[in-house]
Amino acid sequence: MAVLRGVRGHVRPRGAEHHHRVPAGPRGAQFARGPRRSRPRGEGPGGTAAVSSDFTSALTDQGYAAGWRLVRGLPEGLARKLFDAGADLGSRKANKAAHAGHPNQLRRNLARVLGVPPEQVPDELIRDSMRSYARYWREAFRLPSMDHADMVRSGRLFVNEVEHLEAAVAAGRGAVLALPHSGNWDMAGVWLVQNQGGLATVAERLQPESLFVRFMEYRESLGFEVFPLSGGEQPPFPQLADRLRDNKVVCLMGERDLTGKGVPVDFFGERTWMPAGAAKLAIETGAALIPVHCWFTTGPDGREGWGFKTEAPIDVSGGVAAATQALADRFAANIAAHPADWHMLQPVWESDLSQERLARIAAAQQALGFSAERSRGQSAPQAPGQASPEAETGTQGHRGDGAL
Repeated sequence: MAVLRGVRGHVRPRGAEHHHRVPAGPRGAQFARGPRRSRPRGEGPGGTAAVSSDFTSALTDQGYAAGWRLVRGLPEGLARKLFDAGADLGSRKANKAAHAGHPNQLRRNLARVLGVPPEQVPDELIRDSMRSYARYWREAFRLPSMDHADMVRSGRLFVNEVEHLEAAVAAGRGAVLALPHSGNWDMAGVWLVQNQGGLATVAERLQPESLFVRFMEYRESLGFEVFPLSGGEQPPFPQLADRLRDNKVVCLMGERDLTGKGVPVDFFGERTWMPAGAAKLAIETGAALIPVHCWFTTGPDGREGWGFKTEAPIDVSGGVAAATQALADRFAANIAAHPADWHMLQPVWESDLSQERLARIAAAQQALGFSAERSRGQSAPQAPGQASPEAETGTQGHRGDGAL
């Protein structure tokens, strides 16, 4: 299977909105807001807020550029110490605020995973989670210059149950790999490039445009084929469907919808919405819908590694809603097994969302023909023909990657 490339014609119009707080510079000692996606409402190009926002975006872009340029040049041990120090600083502040009765969103999210009140989430888990998040960024800045083939051969990448993926490809079906934001999924992509010839995925357009281009080029440098969610020569859905019909592999992030047009699911016992694109692609093309999970490992000697597993395909015969709920259940089980590596610092569940956002979700769901009380397991009405990616895309916006 040839490495999937040739995306230059589609690129320049992720996920991956940048809602998470990310290391602002090569040291990773401070956490700053990620890249924006659009101007503030009510502000034109000449407005004061727009000028300030553009300036902030330019600084953000330069911060990422510095990260990719400088962090990869640091000795691995020094880079690890610096990023861990930044993570520890952030976790100490978060834990102090939680003890004062102000738990942050990460703690509230992990409380759902553990099934405890936020105040009972261990401080050590917050620290480990922040270190895991910082580690992702440290590796992202260094990954383009690392020897990918040697990393796969070194035994530091532990791949489990890969037979599910191999069976789908052997059958000529293609595979949709759906996964949450856990561990280092770029490393899983590197394994796919080395062992399956490549993968196709999507990326959300970030602002400024230069940052979007930077993230596109980063993932292309790893051997991924990347389609923009918007602004490309063609919508991504039919292009991804073509890849699957050619028996290729498509990877999509899948646990958080930001459009309001996702599928309502039960996730750790509470209601949220997840993107429908992975299930729709599988139903449309006959590809296997395979849950995937990634996590970090650290050996007794302190040597870092990566875990990656595929699972048995999801049964999509019950429709998009049932398949997406089944994905949510698999995601929940895997996140619970590796809670520190789930990089979710933003609101996920309905009860954490603002009234403004809930109103947008209700309007979007109503426009799709869903009632506000649409319950778990009900099938989504299917419009004639192929659904547009705009109607089915929900993006995490984290790190320039996206979910269809």
